[in-house]
Amino acid sequence: MKELIQVEKLNTDILIIGGGTAGCYAAYTFGQSGKHKVLVAEKANIKRSGCLAAGVNAINAYITEGRVPQDYVDYCKKDAKGIVREDLLLSISENLNEVTHKLEENGLVILKDENGKYVTRGNRNIKINGENIKPILAKMAEAQDNVSIINHINITDLLVKDNKVFGAVGFDVNSQKAYVIIAKAVLIATGGAAGLYRPNNPGFSRHKMWYPPFNTGAGYAMGINAGAEMTTLEMRFIALRCKDTIAPTGTIAQGVRAKQMNGKGEIYETKYGVATCERVYGTTEENRLGNGPCYLKTDEISKEQEDELYKAYLNMAPSQTLKWLEGGQGPAKQNVEIEGTEPYIVGGHTASGFWVDNNRATTVKGLYAAGDVAGGAPQKYVTGALVEGKLAALGIEEFLAEGQEAYSDDSWETIVSQYEKFLNNEEGNITIEQLEESMQKIMDEYAGGINKAYQFNETGLKHAKEKISGLFDVLETLKASDTDELLQIYEIKERLTVCLSLIEHLKARKETRWHSFAENKNYPDEDKDFEVYINSIKEDNQIKIIKRPLVVDDYKPVIFAFDGNKLVDAGGEV
Repeated sequence: MKELIQVEKLNTDILIIGGGTAGCYAAYTFGQSGKHKVLVAEKANIKRSGCLAAGVNAINAYITEGRVPQDYVDYCKKDAKGIVREDLLLSISENLNEVTHKLEENGLVILKDENGKYVTRGNRNIKINGENIKPILAKMAEAQDNVSIINHINITDLLVKDNKVFGAVGFDVNSQKAYVIIAKAVLIATGGAAGLYRPNNPGFSRHKMWYPPFNTGAGYAMGINAGAEMTTLEMRFIALRCKDTIAPTGTIAQGVRAKQMNGKGEIYETKYGVATCERVYGTTEENRLGNGPCYLKTDEISKEQEDELYKAYLNMAPSQTLKWLEGGQGPAKQNVEIEGTEPYIVGGHTASGFWVDNNRATTVKGLYAAGDVAGGAPQKYVTGALVEGKLAALGIEEFLAEGQEAYSDDSWETIVSQYEKFLNNEEGNITIEQLEESMQKIMDEYAGGINKAYQFNETGLKHAKEKISGLFDVLETLKASDTDELLQIYEIKERLTVCLSLIEHLKARKETRWHSFAENKNYPDEDKDFEVYINSIKEDNQIKIIKRPLVVDDYKPVIFAFDGNKLVDAGGEV
């Protein structure tokens, strides 16, 4: 008997896709004015979803005493080798402390010294007890009278007509039910993309990775397919992590000032530079040259410092503390071995994501982006995502004040029929898991994964494009026995969509500006001709590359203008 999906139609003023860091704070901001009906669609459960699900032990973006917002802009620009949106970074840094204090008012514990001042960690960080940071944010969103939340709904497609968004379509991950949501404005806050490349750990441990495996690039894919302009996907992010546990290294490097050391006992980090990408590159090179394994040198720290590290990792990555305790060799006795992860696409650490204006509007009218999915502003971390949620919410309220009207058509029927197609497919020879492994193997070998020391060339990228494109036909043959497997199919579909755009971006930047992050062996040096943004738009099922000049004119904010629904100015000449 043919499987059919029940359809429920909903109407709202504002749809927020994703109930993570940015999504929760946007909902909270909308609640402060109470002007509009808001619906949050969350794939998991908003209480413990997103990057903050397990908690964090520090606020990594904060203007500490003696510093000013411009200092943070300068730091981000230097770390990204100049390819940033300075207007976006400034608007973020000017609001970092406000959102931090708002979290503290709502219950976040920020550590203080004997004088009542925040305990700092480096020049831009403050220490917190952040195990419950996500429940705090979820409560802030849920408490708003004008905000409704639907958990366990996977949004797959935006509804767009004449370059204006009017809603989205998704399905319940626990039952055969689809949702058609009509909205006057949509905010994408879904997070970045993990799982594109073969990860560090194989088999049943493959999802033990730096970035949440359930962040599959859904928001990117929706935007790409809707014709939104994307930026700087080629600035991949590769995290430097504790080996095997994939636990953070920043807590050790900044907390106890541990240096990077090779297997010969040589400190190598200054040899390659201390930018984020260079820390990964130096470790990769030392291993390639036969000087590994590589470590963070911790065998000289005090017992007190060791105890602090135990507690810090229990707060965010317990597996590392357990590894120390089970082995009987804590960091004060044994240096911590480190390695790079597979590459990710994430706008909270690099500049990858939607091309947005200062209100966080995308190039599709009525569509906004915030947090990891928004491009142009790297190193935003938790508080930067909160700020973008706030700024996007204020931008949407300004947009709706112009008197926008929601409208609908029957295009959602095609999307729902695709759900039913997967549920009614015959059982094939290829499983969902096998297709995922094929995708990751292709990206790893031809598009600069761990196996190739993050290096790629034009020939390899050409192969990657051909092979990834071919997997879409295979994907159409997959069968979903229930909506949980339907979710898995769409997560691969999202990743494949992001992979194709990423490959085009890697090809288009014919230089190596960020070692490891984009190590182009055909063009191994930095090139001043590429002091531009590499942007892209999907047109007629092809990825079109656009180069845009840097936004540096006294940080004049980029604000998009529409003539009807046609974008007039996207912040630079095509």
